[in-house]
Amino acid sequence: MKKITAAFTKENPEVNVMLEAAGSVECARKITELKKPCDIMASADYTIIDKLLIPKFADWNIRFASNEMAIVFTEKSRRSNEINQDNWYQIMLDQNIQIGRADPNSDPCGYRAVLVSKLAEKYYKKSTLADQLLIKNKNNIRPKETDLIALLETGNVDYIFLYRSVAEQHHLNYILLPDEINLKNPACFTLYQSVSTEINGKTPNEKITQRGEPMVYGITIPKDAPNKTVATAFLKFLLTQDKGMEIMELLGQPSVVPSATESYDRLPEELKPFALETKR
Repeated sequence: MKKITAAFTKENPEVNVMLEAAGSVECARKITELKKPCDIMASADYTIIDKLLIPKFADWNIRFASNEMAIVFTEKSRRSNEINQDNWYQIMLDQNIQIGRADPNSDPCGYRAVLVSKLAEKYYKKSTLADQLLIKNKNNIRPKETDLIALLETGNVDYIFLYRSVAEQHHLNYILLPDEINLKNPACFTLYQSVSTEINGKTPNEKITQRGEPMVYGITIPKDAPNKTVATAFLKFLLTQDKGMEIMELLGQPSVVPSATESYDRLPEELKPFALETKR
């Protein structure tokens, strides 16, 4: 978003774009609970917008990019010369190895780490693998995925569950996971749906079930956005293939524009070219 913002403000120097990074669930709660003014909400999981913002705080949701989960490390990580697609979970379970992940209740990367662990248990046919991975080094859980990078770069952890795009943007090493695990491939939708985890919902006592599905990012303009005209102009820039989406793809996040959305009828007219109507 920093690079896209820089490109947008180069074309629109009169606009001052202020970015605030947090886990997607936390961002949604800033709108729903803290009533914080917000012109655009982008989520690493489009379903967060559907479940936490629509219909009370937002009318629509555009899906715009994809990603995949990876195992990320540095050259300083212990046993980094041994790790591969077949043995990564064995190395991460080594008692001398420190692993980290994001908080499932704050960040989609956190609950995706849980889902990936459960899919790995199925794929490698290792009973209790998910529990072993998820109980390990709980002191290394952080509110959002980017907080983990500091732990990794300082050597406090050896391996983290992270998005491939973030690893590439920070020039970190990573192991790609099989499609049956990485939450990337739409052809594996049914398999991904076979695993789930619960996170905190809209109210303190509510729980939301997050099922596995291919990773798709979503974006919206909240109903109470104070600068809707400029926000719409920014989204048009972001979603245009040779502008914002070109930057996204260069940074490792393939475009899914246009994608079907259940809220197509509620989209602003100028944003409808970037979405498809869901077939009924």
